[in-house]
Amino acid sequence: MACLEALRILSRDKKVLAPVTTRENMEILMKKAKLDPEVKTLGDAADFPVVVEALKCLCNIVFNSPIAQKLSLDLNFAAGLCRLLEKCMDGRAVNDIRCFDLRLLFLLTLLHTQIRAQLKQELQGLPLLTKTLESILSVQWAGKYQAVTEVSAPALSVQETDCTIEALKALFNVTLDSWNVHIAQSDAHQFRHLAAILRHILLSRGPSEDKTEELHSNTINLLSNVPVSCLDVLICPSGKEMSANNNEPDMEAIQLILDFMEKRIDKGCSYREGLTPVLSLLTECSRTHRPIRKYIKAEVLPPLRDVSNRPEVGTTVRNKLVRLMTHVDLGVKQIAAEFLFVLCKERVDNLLKYTGYGNAAGLLAARGLLAGGRGERWYSDDEDTDTEEYIKAKPNINLITGHAEEPLPNPMDEMTEEQKEYEAMKLVNMFDKLSREDIIKPMGVKPDGTMAPLEEAVHYTQIAEPDSSDSD
Repeated sequence: MACLEALRILSRDKKVLAPVTTRENMEILMKKAKLDPEVKTLGDAADFPVVVEALKCLCNIVFNSPIAQKLSLDLNFAAGLCRLLEKCMDGRAVNDIRCFDLRLLFLLTLLHTQIRAQLKQELQGLPLLTKTLESILSVQWAGKYQAVTEVSAPALSVQETDCTIEALKALFNVTLDSWNVHIAQSDAHQFRHLAAILRHILLSRGPSEDKTEELHSNTINLLSNVPVSCLDVLICPSGKEMSANNNEPDMEAIQLILDFMEKRIDKGCSYREGLTPVLSLLTECSRTHRPIRKYIKAEVLPPLRDVSNRPEVGTTVRNKLVRLMTHVDLGVKQIAAEFLFVLCKERVDNLLKYTGYGNAAGLLAARGLLAGGRGERWYSDDEDTDTEEYIKAKPNINLITGHAEEPLPNPMDEMTEEQKEYEAMKLVNMFDKLSREDIIKPMGVKPDGTMAPLEEAVHYTQIAEPDSSDSD
């Protein structure tokens, strides 16, 4: 035990690993960690600390040594780790062993695409890791895809939380690219079962606020890998009575995801890593599941009443998301704009009402919708109802900024025709000079709604115009 503890400390230094990273020494550590195929049981509880220390050593060595990473393939570490997980299903106090087993499995699937494929197919990693996650949390089932969640349930312990997080990270690697793949019925059942467990985790608390956020972050990351058609269990667990007036799906998990998204926005940093996964998840759920879209629309884009401020000014979720539409990070502003566009059923006029043309211009240009219209996806025909306040203010709304402005006097009203012509030519000359010096490039909108150089856009427009001749 003392030797393993010393090795664990030394294995953090990449420079001293050469003597350890031989096949013989790695096989010895495998035996100590119960990864050898000849080891059939976990043994006595007194041996558990040795197993944990050996797994910690292997985690450090594999992380720091390319030679050890290659040996992990040759020695088939993944199969041994899966066998060890199966041995830990007996309900004994083995969470420490499971935690470092899962951590090593995560490292291997991160470092080797071959191990990821092996775990997914040959080793049946998805059912095994799902069962492990279920065992860690001691999930009880009230019905198909419906886990028992008590409102007054105690928070998860530090050990349970850490073990759950490691399982979620390993599952994330195993399920990469699953969301956009056509799945068989048996796989759909497996993913729905997993989604039900993830819903249970969203409704659980960690030992501290930071741990709860980390737990929910990894849960949301994994939900992004689940095929979106299987995410209906987030709101409609089988056999559960509808909430509210018994005619509405249970949106508690969706509300928790929305709250998580707003917290990440309020943090104001690491948007690409921390915010884009949850925005992507909410976008795909809204695109596929109408009840989810309707609920999120009501929460994020409620009917407009006060339009005296610009859409990006304020503290509501809508204001925060509109501000992200002009973020410096291209990925962040694209997913924020896409999310709002989907909530508006991909209708340009509806989006502009909530964001203003200036904030939405980037999305519309990318989608070829600068001339208006709607996206390619079909949505239900239910219409949004404008409030009386909005209808009254609508004539004064500036379409570019998206808010109501007091009517301003027209400076051209007091000009003579000669003065107007002079100012117009002055403006033309300024644009011409900027264009010839390549400071700006005049652009126009083609009939298909995409941007093009002005000369090209005018050419397409002339072709598209019907013959206006009066002759028969």
